[in-house]
Amino acid sequence: MLQSCLVYVNTLLLQAVLPTRPGAERLTAEDRRGLSPLFWSHINPYGRFHLDMDKRLDLSGVA
Repeated sequence: MLQSCLVYVNTLLLQAVLPTRPGAERLTAEDRRGLSPLFWSHINPYGRFHLDMDKRLDLSGVA
Protein backbone atom coordinates (compact mmCIF):
# COMPACT_ATOMS: atom_id res chain seq x y z
CA MET A 1 0.00 0.00 0.00
CA LEU A 2 2.79 2.38 0.88
CA GLN A 3 4.57 1.75 -2.41
CA SER A 4 1.33 2.34 -4.32
CA CYS A 5 0.87 5.67 -2.54
CA LEU A 6 4.45 6.65 -3.31
CA VAL A 7 3.99 5.85 -7.01
CA TYR A 8 0.75 7.87 -7.07
CA VAL A 9 2.39 10.91 -5.45
CA ASN A 10 5.40 10.62 -7.77
CA THR A 11 3.05 10.46 -10.78
CA LEU A 12 1.35 13.65 -9.63
CA LEU A 13 4.76 15.29 -9.16
CA LEU A 14 5.84 14.32 -12.67
CA GLN A 15 2.60 15.60 -14.16
CA ALA A 16 2.98 18.91 -12.33
CA VAL A 17 6.68 19.45 -13.08
CA LEU A 18 7.06 18.30 -16.68
CA PRO A 19 4.90 20.96 -18.37
CA THR A 20 6.69 23.76 -16.51
CA ARG A 21 10.24 22.66 -17.36
CA PRO A 22 12.05 24.30 -20.27
CA GLY A 23 12.51 21.84 -23.09
CA ALA A 24 9.51 19.71 -22.13
CA GLU A 25 8.09 20.19 -25.63
CA ARG A 26 11.10 18.28 -27.03
CA LEU A 27 10.02 15.06 -25.28
CA THR A 28 8.69 12.53 -27.75
CA ALA A 29 6.04 9.92 -26.98
CA GLU A 30 8.83 7.37 -26.55
CA ASP A 31 10.58 9.65 -24.05
CA ARG A 32 7.39 10.04 -22.03
CA ARG A 33 6.84 6.27 -22.01
CA GLY A 34 10.33 5.87 -20.59
CA LEU A 35 9.56 7.99 -17.53
CA SER A 36 8.91 5.99 -14.39
CA PRO A 37 7.25 7.08 -11.13
CA LEU A 38 9.22 4.38 -9.28
CA PHE A 39 11.89 6.70 -7.91
CA TRP A 40 12.47 6.99 -4.18
CA SER A 41 15.65 9.03 -3.71
CA HIS A 42 13.61 11.85 -2.14
CA ILE A 43 12.29 9.54 0.61
CA ASN A 44 14.01 9.10 3.97
CA PRO A 45 12.51 5.93 5.50
CA TYR A 46 14.28 6.47 8.83
CA GLY A 47 13.01 9.95 9.62
CA ARG A 48 15.15 12.88 10.67
CA PHE A 49 17.48 12.86 13.62
CA HIS A 50 18.61 16.20 14.97
CA LEU A 51 21.94 15.96 16.74
CA ASP A 52 22.70 18.60 19.36
CA MET A 53 26.37 18.38 20.26
CA ASP A 54 25.92 20.95 23.07
CA LYS A 55 23.80 18.59 25.18
CA ARG A 56 24.92 15.45 26.95
CA LEU A 57 22.90 12.25 27.08
CA ASP A 58 21.48 11.35 30.48
CA LEU A 59 22.88 7.86 30.93
CA SER A 60 22.44 7.69 34.71
CA GLY A 61 19.39 5.43 34.48
CA VAL A 62 20.97 3.04 31.97
CA ALA A 63 22.32 -0.16 33.49
